[in-house]
Amino acid sequence: MNLAIVGHGKMGRLIEQLAPEYGFDVKLRLDVNNNARFEGMTAENFRGVDVAIEFSTPETAPENIERLARLGVSAVVGTTGWFVHLERMREIVAREKTALVWSSNFSVGVNIFSQIVGEAARMMARQPEYGAWAWEIHHATKKDAPSGTLLALIEKMKQSGYGKPIDVSSSRSGAHPGTHEIGFDSGADTITIRHTARSREGFARGALRAARWLHGKKGFFDFRDIVNELE
Repeated sequence: MNLAIVGHGKMGRLIEQLAPEYGFDVKLRLDVNNNARFEGMTAENFRGVDVAIEFSTPETAPENIERLARLGVSAVVGTTGWFVHLERMREIVAREKTALVWSSNFSVGVNIFSQIVGEAARMMARQPEYGAWAWEIHHATKKDAPSGTLLALIEKMKQSGYGKPIDVSSSRSGAHPGTHEIGFDSGADTITIRHTARSREGFARGALRAARWLHGKKGFFDFRDIVNELE
């Protein structure tokens, strides 16, 4: 399968490195040098491309998604911070009859972690003596804070019935690939649930698995809903 990488930064380069393991040949690489004003999003450039993986910026992701859909190219979108536009992007993908997988985090481990957090929140909702916190740390250059992953974890807690206040905080420092922590504390004890990424590799592999899964499909998908279907 032929792959386009939209956003050829650290994640894009890692995806390119790993792509052959997943049956992909990288045919197109777009970054600020050839797509600063979306000039690289042309039918000629994308001719023969089966799927695109998009890791750009919160500011450019919605326009990239819309242009990919208009070109008839299905996409896996790993950029975060653009989710206020989610419903509009869903409508565009449906109108153009393409496909898209989005996520706040393409790590398989994080998506399993989210299920654990949901179950913990469900049980702790019945324990009034416990307060809760949600915290994350990422590298200093990450644009959004709190991260999309932390916001998704908080939403998972609420959906699981946890209606009490949750103290939310973020840290940005160094080159940290990402840690997310959910905690519950009472006068008697503390429960801490944490996921720590060792590198970006887990995110890249999850995105490539999603791209392979997406090939030949139509629709708008959340990675956490398909993670158990991946090969």
